Amino acid sequence: MKKLSLICMLSVFFFSCKNDQKKADGKDTTQSVKEYTIDQFMDNESVRGGSFSPDKSKLLITSNRSGIVNMYTIPANGGEYTPITKSDSVSVYAVSFFPKDERILYTMDGNGDEIYHLFVKNTDGTSQELTPKKGARASFFGWTKDEKGFFYQSNERDKRFMDLYEMDVATFTPKLLYKNEDGYRIGSISDDKKHLALIKSINTNDNDLFVYTIASKKLTKVNKTLSSNSPEEFSSDNTSLYYTTDADAEFAYLMKFNTVDGTHKKMLSKSWDINGSYITNKGTYRVTYINEDAKNTIEVTEVASGEKLELPDFKDQSITNVGFSRDDTMMRLFVGGSNTPSNLYVYNLKTKKLVQLTNTLNKEVNIDDLVSAKVIRYKSFDDTEIPAIYYVPKQASADAKVPALVWVHGGPGGQSRQSFRALIQYLTNHGYAVLAVNNRGSSGYGKTFYKMDDQNHGEGDLKDCVEGKNWLAKQPEIDGDKIGIMGGSYGGYMTMAALTYTPEEFQVGVNIYGVTNWIRTLRSIPPWWESQKEALYLELGNPNTADSIRLKRISPLFHTDKVTKPLMVLQGAQDPRVLQVESDEIVAGVKKNGVPVEYLLFEDEGHGFVKKENQIKANSQILSFLDKYLKKKEDFKN
Repeated sequence: MKKLSLICMLSVFFFSCKNDQKKADGKDTTQSVKEYTIDQFMDNESVRGGSFSPDKSKLLITSNRSGIVNMYTIPANGGEYTPITKSDSVSVYAVSFFPKDERILYTMDGNGDEIYHLFVKNTDGTSQELTPKKGARASFFGWTKDEKGFFYQSNERDKRFMDLYEMDVATFTPKLLYKNEDGYRIGSISDDKKHLALIKSINTNDNDLFVYTIASKKLTKVNKTLSSNSPEEFSSDNTSLYYTTDADAEFAYLMKFNTVDGTHKKMLSKSWDINGSYITNKGTYRVTYINEDAKNTIEVTEVASGEKLELPDFKDQSITNVGFSRDDTMMRLFVGGSNTPSNLYVYNLKTKKLVQLTNTLNKEVNIDDLVSAKVIRYKSFDDTEIPAIYYVPKQASADAKVPALVWVHGGPGGQSRQSFRALIQYLTNHGYAVLAVNNRGSSGYGKTFYKMDDQNHGEGDLKDCVEGKNWLAKQPEIDGDKIGIMGGSYGGYMTMAALTYTPEEFQVGVNIYGVTNWIRTLRSIPPWWESQKEALYLELGNPNTADSIRLKRISPLFHTDKVTKPLMVLQGAQDPRVLQVESDEIVAGVKKNGVPVEYLLFEDEGHGFVKKENQIKANSQILSFLDKYLKKKEDFKN
């Protein structure tokens, strides 16, 4: 199962403290940890991408090193960045070098409105918008096999559905390949452009998978049972479709469907979800991603022999993502851990030479002061085992108890992962333990667990969060009277649900662009979500039917009189998923109770804060709020 996780690119801050707690015998029981300022921590860099140039001499990356997300190139043998764009406002995301020249394909939206357009950066430095229709989204869908064009999806014809186009890279003339009039999602296209893999959502876990023959418009159903099915790619001979499925199983495995004779063959299964699998451009390697207990595991095998490719050993860090040059001779790798942002490496598969290209952790920050996450599990109210990721400050001990936060991921259906999250590390560095709960309904733990919160949101999942708080309170290093809750998107909703429906359980809440009125949110979802709307209604409830009674009952906005604990709300004005009014109204409602409420609104952000200036402001104010109302528990009259 491949589910969306919380998209919240916040970062971190700083002070300086010494811990002088002693045991009865006078020995230190805690570690001395340097607390870093927000400016020091924000000098960390976030890097993504890594497309090789045609001659493999450099890579194209996206980085926020300037404070705004921009494109850069970096030599494949190491060296200085060369800026390709110098935007001081809108984020610019690299897609790829063109396969046969050094033109660059990239994408931008309107400060977080998710209306992405495609652009080309020419070798003379000029740019051209390729999908200019106002209000229409466009997303890259891959290069054609002959490398003379690329595929992209767009809803310019009908805002509800994404059609498939091919664009010639010589003339930039688009051609409609598939007119999507029935609400399918497009998953893959064969190299000969004759077949598509189409997905029809049934609910948020299950869907039907089809092979569509473009010429005859024939639809062939692939799956035989109700299951989650995700197309990966067509075979190079165009006769088979590789896909993952959880049919008759808890976890997704890799299958091969023969489009000629209709036979199925299991290719690979693991004890966890296979999140993706593909064969490299020249057919040399198969790359498979496994979600192993909230941690990315990557396997690369030689297609000819089936043997695993031996990759470099990064000790306590993990390879989180890989990519290959178009001739399969060079590999780029992202390597990181829960205590450090990922760095980009290049690995020569013939010579075995490994080159580190980036140093994303600020040199003033000592990695030894950051915390490695650990997976824990606890029993919830009905004995369901709940997995969680635990971050313990190094200065914490039974003699130096610290406040704690229950962190709730986005979704619904997301998952907190064993990966670097700057805001969590920042809070941990400043003496807050964090328990990132994967409540029932989270992906990655089997489809039974994933479906456990269907039509049960704000109830069973909320109780899981309360039990997470209870688990924290029992830990010797935690001050059980100082536990708060926070999260973004669906996690923001859970924060508001906790303060509303269990008002005595948590001492504070931080709601980051969280849903507060389910009826309005489900009626105002972006038009391009149309293909998944009915599936969302099945999981959450249909706001246009009797389900609205329950939706109103679980919407915190209608019960703000119950909130008694300090609240902080953060919101992006351009957010198309959770509208600004959701935060405006919850703030106004809670303020009527005389409860301390802090509200931070960013006019130039959407569903996730990406500009460093805004991240600094958000993180610094979150820490100040927590220090005031949780760590110090400042009194207030309500």
